Formats: sequence, structure tokens, C-alpha cells
Amino acid sequence: RSSAASDVYKRQVVLDAGHGGSDLGATYQGRQEKDDTLALTLAVGRLLAEDPDIDVVYTRETDVYDTPLVKARKANAANADYFVSIHRNSTPVPSTYSGVETLVYSKGTLAETLARNIASALSAIGFADLGTTERKNLTVLKRTNMPAVIVEVGYIDTPKDNAFLDENFLAVAHAIADGIKKTVQ
Repeated sequence: RSSAASDVYKRQVVLDAGHGGSDLGATYQGRQEKDDTLALTLAVGRLLAEDPDIDVVYTRETDVYDTPLVKARKANAANADYFVSIHRNSTPVPSTYSGVETLVYSKGTLAETLARNIASALSAIGFADLGTTERKNLTVLKRTNMPAVIVEVGYIDTPKDNAFLDENFLAVAHAIADGIKKTVQ
């Protein structure tokens, strides 16, 4: 590869805002996961797009629903280098847990490095890092041809996590973008 700026290989990152349309995702006191994930995904995408070496592709930019398989196929069709799906966690008993969890198909991979870099950046701004978990049954992790992670950005049913996200929204978006950039460059 030439080192000339015009010939630099751009990394393509697919950003997936979890849920959408009729699929609300987790809800808590009127708050819907699909809305939080779309706002956060678009903010992360704007930050990544400022980097001339990164191209951003979205699975959705509006409140629409696609199946996880369709999202994986979109990423594969784009021949993307990385896939990051943004979600909010929840639990049957509100306020039980707090923090960020990352999910990968398998550990010991570049996907795990991506997950850890994102979680570390989120931890540095104040979220508890609950670790990286293998999830072999999730379509967007299983059916993508590139390193793929799901980032659970706090618990939507934990008021403390919602307040932290709302009060530090741009810092959270920057942390996710920084974790991605640390991996792709």
C-alpha cells in the first residue's frame, strides 16, 4: 500500500442502532431503548466521520426495524471491517445492575479487543465495566463476516445509568468512538 494520503486504506465501520420501529427494545418509565440507541449511534457516527481514515455505514438512521439477520447482511454486503451494535441493558428487577457490558461471538479475537477498548474508554469516563461476555446465539455476532461487538451502554432500568448517559451524552459518544478508533488504526 502506498503511504500517500489519497491511497490510505479507509476502515469501514458499520454502526448498528439496536432495535427500532415496532421493536422498542427494553423500556423503563416511558424511556425506549430504540430511541437511546439511535441517538447514541448517530452521535458516534458523526465523531467517527471526522476521521479521514474511517468510513461509517449505518444499519439505520431513522426509527425503522430490520431483523438482526438483515443488519448482518447489510454489514457483509458493505464488506465492512468492523461492526458495532449499540444497545442498552436491562434486568427483570430494576436498579439491580449498573455499568457497561460488551458481547462478542468468541473471546481471543479482534472483536474482543474492540469490545475491551470500547469498554475501557467508557469505564474511564465513569461507567462500571462489567466485562466482555461470549454470546454465540446472537445473530449480529454470529452472521457478520467481520469483528463484531454489541455494546450494552448502561442499564435502561437503572436510573443512575440513565442519568449518567443523559448528563454525559457527548462524553459517552466520544468514549465509544475513541474505543473504536483505538482498534481500527
